[in-house]
Amino acid sequence: MRDIFNQELKQLGTDLASMAEQVATAIERAAESLRSGDIVVAEQVIDADERINDLQRDIDDMCVMLLARQQPVDRDLRNVISALRMAQTLERQGDLARHVAAIARGRYPLPAVPEPVFGLMVQMADAAVRAGHDVSRLIQTQDLQLAAQIQERDAELDALHRKSFQMILDPENELTRQQVVDAVLMGRFLERFGDHSTSVARRMAYLVSGITPPSPSES
Repeated sequence: MRDIFNQELKQLGTDLASMAEQVATAIERAAESLRSGDIVVAEQVIDADERINDLQRDIDDMCVMLLARQQPVDRDLRNVISALRMAQTLERQGDLARHVAAIARGRYPLPAVPEPVFGLMVQMADAAVRAGHDVSRLIQTQDLQLAAQIQERDAELDALHRKSFQMILDPENELTRQQVVDAVLMGRFLERFGDHSTSVARRMAYLVSGITPPSPSES
């Protein structure tokens, strides 16, 4: 029974790593669609989100089955619960990547917003891409130093998000109402992507150490 349980835990880890890799690819392609206005890439992100959702449902089902059948304790329990919660967070990140791509597609062939706000949104998207790839690597390596770095780097996205409001509200930029809505939503989606990366990093730190790290507001 223990051998079977270990195999199932290994499969759970493999599925979670695959999901994180797909999310990293989704945000990278969403950023590309934002930068280039490529409608084909945007539609690929939107279509791929369903595969991320399917994988999240598979992980949920496996976690529930393991909890019901094996009744794990200690580190095993942390493994299952952490996988369950990280999969839910990754699914939300996939949704956010889809939302970014949807805005890029909806304004085709024009950019979602004009300069200088456009350049700032690209900066935020690039920061989100780095976060996505860092999370994918974190789930494969369980590197606590990387988990700490992910949490620290989220401050960059937060700062860019605050700056975006200054630009959006600056009357000299002369944004239309639609551009204001798109810029506010785009900034929010990218900022939340970073927040979810931090959530995965904190969950991984708990999985490895058994200690819940302080939130950024507590540290």
